[in-house]
Amino acid sequence: MPYFESKDQTKLFYREWGEGKPVIFISGWSLSSTMWNYQMIDLSSKGIRCIAYDRRGHGRSDDPGKGYDYDTLTDDLRALIEHLDLHKVTLIGHSMGSGEVVRYLTRFASDRIEKIVLLAGSVPYPVKSEDNPEAFDRQLFEVVRSSWKKDFPLWLIENEPGYFGYELPDCSVSPQIGEWTRSDMLQTSLKAILDFHLAGITTNFTDEVAKIDVPTLIIHGDRDESMPIEFCGAISAQLIPNNKFIVYENAPHGLYITHRERLNKDLLEFIK
Repeated sequence: MPYFESKDQTKLFYREWGEGKPVIFISGWSLSSTMWNYQMIDLSSKGIRCIAYDRRGHGRSDDPGKGYDYDTLTDDLRALIEHLDLHKVTLIGHSMGSGEVVRYLTRFASDRIEKIVLLAGSVPYPVKSEDNPEAFDRQLFEVVRSSWKKDFPLWLIENEPGYFGYELPDCSVSPQIGEWTRSDMLQTSLKAILDFHLAGITTNFTDEVAKIDVPTLIIHGDRDESMPIEFCGAISAQLIPNNKFIVYENAPHGLYITHRERLNKDLLEFIK
């Protein structure tokens, strides 16, 4: 199986399908590269070189028990790009993975990066602040984090309907897809789950997103309960200079599954 080593010698798994313009998929919180199967299988058949990797502590990668801050995580991403000697890359980040996309550009500029996609992104900042007063209260996150320490599998079952929008019109997600997703999340170490989430709710990317200097595609569902469009995608669209903002009606946080055909089409058009 293909692996590469990060700056601190953490061994990280990646998968690579297809040939053509390189795209790196960066998974959301607690998910591995497996989440991108339905994007990669489609785009790799259409002239796109699709690459996804398991973040440290996720999937088949090493679990070092540390390094879940955005600087270390972007060191890991940089190591992958250098390992494969990639240029003119499109970075696609889902949920808190969008923070890795933004921080990569902050630290390494647009060297090797041609475009980016923020998909149901958590940036610029999902926690209530002076410039984002409608966002989540920090105390709410603390309550949720406490529940993960007691029974993370139960929390996943209880929150699955909102993640995939089971009550939304035209939802066609099977119970097996839900089970598959939960299984992927349960392979992630609890340390990674807690530490990466903490990084996501304590890192304010407001200043950083305003400095993005590459073409950016922002896609967000208007029924996203995990990272509501009002204080995530919509604000990113206001701050990022050169962006295209697409709102998916009746789309939840898991729109990479629920709206995969439309998403794959939009991604292909933007990448090519």
